Amino acid sequence: MGFAKRLHEGYSNRKYDIDKKKIEDFIDRFFRFIFFLEYQQCSELIDIERRLNDFKTEFHEILSSVTEENKTVKTEEFFASFPAIYKMLENDAKAVLANDPAAKSMEEVMFSYPGFFSIAVYRFAHELYKSNIPLIPRIWTEFAHSKTGIDINPGAEIGTHFFIDHGTGIVIGETTIIGNHVKIYQGVTLGALSVTKNMQNKKRHPTIEDGVVIYANATILGGETVIGENALIGGNVWITESVAPNSVVFHKGQVTVKNKYPGNEPIIFSI
Repeated sequence: MGFAKRLHEGYSNRKYDIDKKKIEDFIDRFFRFIFFLEYQQCSELIDIERRLNDFKTEFHEILSSVTEENKTVKTEEFFASFPAIYKMLENDAKAVLANDPAAKSMEEVMFSYPGFFSIAVYRFAHELYKSNIPLIPRIWTEFAHSKTGIDINPGAEIGTHFFIDHGTGIVIGETTIIGNHVKIYQGVTLGALSVTKNMQNKKRHPTIEDGVVIYANATILGGETVIGENALIGGNVWITESVAPNSVVFHKGQVTVKNKYPGNEPIIFSI
């Protein structure tokens, strides 16, 4: 009975009466709807309008569950912002198609690219984050994280035409600022130099300016670190200081290749 009592106290003391699964399910279904993954259910304009109204009603219920009694639920305000977010996401998809030779069509990007899914969820979550909506933004981005391996904090500020290639293992911290036309590969960390609670309201994560490309497994740390526009950051580098615009930063390593069979002279060269 002791453990059951402890659980009862936990449920009784929850600040918000929310259903986490319902919040996750909403953003997943909304993404599928607005990017045409459910064509058979939306073949007529009247069907699309009905579905939008259904989503708006459901979204109102979700917002109400985390809105204090003396505050207005801003459902209409948030839904009015969605077309602008959608336009940004179309530009993100165009950036993928323009930069990735493996991408054959916009539909392929929208249907199958994990980076695009994570960016889409982030952009909707960020809109709520800016209005200090509790819980929902982080639940959404952590849901995308669980599906894609891409961890974008909803507080990050990310410009247009953002392209995540492959994506697994990417971490983008809360106070990161990313400009326009930035391209990031798998395993990149945009993080903090140190993590203490008293830094909660300070800029802890780097600024990435327009046109920067960051290759796999690069780590860039610190709130005062700025990667200048059009810089190219090579794979596996560790950066804690600012980089000038148009720079090329790379880790110089040596790879040795030897013949595995004894008696033959090995061929040794560096890459």
